Amino acid sequence: QVQLAESGGGQVQAGGSLRLSCTASGVSFRDYASAWFRQAPGKDRELVASISYTGGTRYYSDSAKGRFTISRDKIENTVYLQMDNLKPEDTAVYYCGVHRRRLFFSTASSGFGSWGQGTEVVVFG
Repeated sequence: QVQLAESGGGQVQAGGSLRLSCTASGVSFRDYASAWFRQAPGKDRELVASISYTGGTRYYSDSAKGRFTISRDKIENTVYLQMDNLKPEDTAVYYCGVHRRRLFFSTASSGFGSWGQGTEVVVFG
């Protein structure tokens, strides 16, 4: 059974930084691509960034490019999202997802599932 646990959210002033973590059990990020999504109040869940199971390919949404960095730790089986220069429009619940297919990567958001409980990010100012 796949279980994902996100952490690292909080409240931060605009221009600040946060680092989100997603630790997995029941699945290895060495075999499955992973991604960060977010859902703001009243909006659909959107893909923010994804990383292939090899770690060699990364994808960023236009809103994340240049400010967010996705990375992973193979040993700890954890995926991170470093968020810099945060803006109020980044306020959302952030979720970690795992791709449905083993040893496969695509940037299509529909390929990801198995969400964690989410971690809330609030950017003020």
